[in-house]
Amino acid sequence: MAKKTEVTVEEKLRALYDLQLIDSRIDEIRSVRGELPLEVEDLEDEVAGLNKRLEKMTSDLESIDFEIKEKKNKIEESNSSIKKYSEQQKNVRNNREFNALSKEVEFQELEIELAEKHIREYKAQIEQKNEVINQTKERLAERESHLTHKKNELDDILKETEKEEVALIKKSEEYEKNIEDRLVKAYKRIRENVKNGLAVVPIERGASGGSFFTIPPQVQMEIAGRKKIITDEHSGRILVDEQLANEQKEKMHELFDGISA
Repeated sequence: MAKKTEVTVEEKLRALYDLQLIDSRIDEIRSVRGELPLEVEDLEDEVAGLNKRLEKMTSDLESIDFEIKEKKNKIEESNSSIKKYSEQQKNVRNNREFNALSKEVEFQELEIELAEKHIREYKAQIEQKNEVINQTKERLAERESHLTHKKNELDDILKETEKEEVALIKKSEEYEKNIEDRLVKAYKRIRENVKNGLAVVPIERGASGGSFFTIPPQVQMEIAGRKKIITDEHSGRILVDEQLANEQKEKMHELFDGISA
């Protein structure tokens, strides 16, 4: 039975830094999109809100039109009643009947005045709502135009980067499988706790990459020896020597060029 080859610390460091380079490239692609997806989403919500507002105001106008028709019908009915009562007054037998009919005529005239007052109010509401509708339509047209522009911008970026991003995510998952779970979990935890997503960084000019805290010479020698996994005491990042980092960068650039070709 063949003896299982044990993975050296150096191999673990190289694998972790490769994973970091892949994930950093994914981060770069996503940063190109920036806030665009959120901008598009906000614009879509705004357009939907404006359309809903227009629907509500259009429905309100229909209700007001209906009320105006009702008031006009009421005026016609009152005019008809006035005509009828006026005719009846010609044939009354006494003053009591005449006065009763006069009160009916007076009541119908008041009803007409009230209906006309309501119609004037409704027409003022229509004018006001039409003004708001026109302003809303202008705003909607402007927002829809802006949304189309932003969607096209996002689509162009997605077309350029989506294929590469999907391929890199797949590679990231593949590389994770070749690293022991304990290290992957530590790597992901560090990535979540640092703002730039750099969990594995090289020593650059005697300092930790990404945080720039000076690393003591003795620790630098241990890191260069690649015999154990060492973390930066200030940031918690996993440290690798500059030579290893450059070798892996060169290797991964070839991979990235192949994916984006």
